[in-house]
Amino acid sequence: MAEETTIPGWKRWLEGIGDQVEFIIKFVRNIFTGGFEWSEFIRQCYEIGYRSIMLVGITSFIMGMVLILQLRPTLVSFGAVSMLPKTLSVSFIREIGPVIIAIICAGKIASSIGAELGSMKVTEQLSAMEVSGANPVQYLVVTRILATTLMVPLLSVLGDAIGLFGGYLALNLRDSMSFSLYFGKIIGALDFSDFLPALVKTIFFGFAIGFVGCYKGFHSNKGTESVGIAANSAVVTASLWIFVIDAIAVQITSLLFYK
Repeated sequence: MAEETTIPGWKRWLEGIGDQVEFIIKFVRNIFTGGFEWSEFIRQCYEIGYRSIMLVGITSFIMGMVLILQLRPTLVSFGAVSMLPKTLSVSFIREIGPVIIAIICAGKIASSIGAELGSMKVTEQLSAMEVSGANPVQYLVVTRILATTLMVPLLSVLGDAIGLFGGYLALNLRDSMSFSLYFGKIIGALDFSDFLPALVKTIFFGFAIGFVGCYKGFHSNKGTESVGIAANSAVVTASLWIFVIDAIAVQITSLLFYK
């Protein structure tokens, strides 16, 4: 009888980690290689950033309104309605805004990159690029990862502003607070230590989204069904990485800023 050649799960896991490390090394090496594809990078910034503004804006606006409406009954019972802007701003800027927007971007961007590169792998376009002398890692991977690393923080900042504005409109459904007073309370409540850690972790969110999407697309198997598998796996893996990065970032910021 022929011996079974089933690879143990732990070995496959270690091989996957090795492939990801090798992929990161290729990415870093190609950043500093001459002939950076500026036109493709700008196009990816447009596709990733501009085309996601509507989705991010609507979601952030609704989240801001919902949070105000959910927080109001609790604060009213303590006679602290005036604390609504401060409570919303701190929770939204520190945690809710960056994580929700990153999850939205993971669903939209990581799946798109995984499906696009996966289809190119299945149709052997990546092999054709290598045969013709082009560098698929530099043209496809570097531009997309750098674009997500840049655009996700910008989308997060925009989403924070829209979410706070949605909170202002929701607050004025029940109470009356002027625009200048509302945002004056928000500015007074926020500190540099609230904004900086949230911005820094969105950079890591963006890198994780771009890297996972590119990795899953480049390592998809032959066959049309592998395109859907790559897109789905990219969303799930990127979402998990976002929560892991967020948990690590919260621990670090708690030690450094919120003692």
